[in-house]
Amino acid sequence: MTIDSQEKLLTELHAQGYEMTQATLSRDLKILKVAKVPNGKQGYRYIIPEGITASQPVNKANFLADGFRDIQFSGNLAIIKTQPGYASSIAVVLDSAEPYEILGTIAGDDTILIVMREGITRGDLINSLILIMPKLQERISLE
Repeated sequence: MTIDSQEKLLTELHAQGYEMTQATLSRDLKILKVAKVPNGKQGYRYIIPEGITASQPVNKANFLADGFRDIQFSGNLAIIKTQPGYASSIAVVLDSAEPYEILGTIAGDDTILIVMREGITRGDLINSLILIMPKLQERISLE
């Protein structure tokens, strides 16, 4: 399938279970350096330039997803409950990844407070967490 518009890409992502806004998708495409190039008589298509690859530290952080228990939201705040001893390690991984959606974290032994940027939805934050620790996808729901 050729993706030739952000609208088509957003529809496909929703069909795959990813919840995000048009603004989030646009920003993520820019961060990933995805380019829109001519596709002959068929219009345009999106490509990822050669040499752009996913960062390796994401996979190394996956073991931390085992400590994830729950996430709750209140306004632009999220609380992640973890198994005892996991919170500070997960918070360090989140802070190191520097996702746009997160202004910062504060961690205890089994709880992480996440302050989200204004305008970020719960789905945006969850998608960001899954990008950082893909193993979370099987443990977290988009409600």
